Amino acid sequence: MRRRDFLRAMGLAAAWPPAALAEQDASRHVPTVGFMGFATAEADAPALQHFRKGLNDLGYVEGRTIFIDARAANGDVARGLAIIDEFAAKPVDVLLSPGPAAARAAVRKTRIPVVAVALPAVQSDPDLFQSLARPGGTLTGFAAFGEQMSSKRIQMLREILPELKKLGVMNNATDPTFSAWGAQTMLEARSAGMEPMRLGLTAASQAAVSEQIKVLADAGGAAMVVIRDYMTSAMRDEICQAGIERKIAVVGEQAEFARAGALLSYGADIGDLFRRAAGYVDLILKGRKPAEMPIQLPTKFQLVVNLKTARALGLTVPPSILVLTDDVIE
Repeated sequence: MRRRDFLRAMGLAAAWPPAALAEQDASRHVPTVGFMGFATAEADAPALQHFRKGLNDLGYVEGRTIFIDARAANGDVARGLAIIDEFAAKPVDVLLSPGPAAARAAVRKTRIPVVAVALPAVQSDPDLFQSLARPGGTLTGFAAFGEQMSSKRIQMLREILPELKKLGVMNNATDPTFSAWGAQTMLEARSAGMEPMRLGLTAASQAAVSEQIKVLADAGGAAMVVIRDYMTSAMRDEICQAGIERKIAVVGEQAEFARAGALLSYGADIGDLFRRAAGYVDLILKGRKPAEMPIQLPTKFQLVVNLKTARALGLTVPPSILVLTDDVIE
């Protein structure tokens, strides 16, 4: 470029009105990720924090290069479905789902790409994906429930309570995936020589939680495994408190359960999965199709023990478990 032309171009740039530059900036599309949890905003907050960290590590700046529209249904499925409709009308670019219930609803109601966390680890789920390797639809993500999870939780309970005979299994009774996970846990309990009791929740209410735990206590049960779902997540504090009051040892999947007062929690590191989910969202925003993105299995697991709860229940956690813990709550 000749010097005269260069100076002329520089002069034009300097004279470009600020309003025109702002208009040009506004014309650039900033992608939006819609997050809809059937649980509460409080229950989903730790997961979203890890997701935001994952986006930040990839160079995204929330509010400038990406927007996150996070909403919670507070256990109200009808409200959750309405939120998905609102996302579809905006529209958002990608949906982030914290579990299979919200993911299933999103896949049924929209064609928006979905990245879901805590999917079933089965080879196929007709409502969600064709196979782990090639999902085939608008959904991909990360599984969280491994085949050996139930047996390991029960094995740890047996070490703490060697005489345990009756085991409660609490799960959301309104969703087929969570009911299936509850059935698997009951099968593992029978294999371990215990008598399992199904404690199905049909509503996210303190009254429903108290009623089910009372049934277990009245039947002589001393421990309960809680299956992670939006109802049990929304009622996490109530479940743990009722367990302590009824002298029921509660075992959860996520670390938040142990921190809320469960005796222990053991399961996939959900925070790690949400950090990895940020990478999948990034790939979709760059043009990748969920149908061709394999559903990945967890690679990190967490064992958290609450010794304060153990003391309240009059229990001793053996060294064989303590040596394996990732976190001990005193």
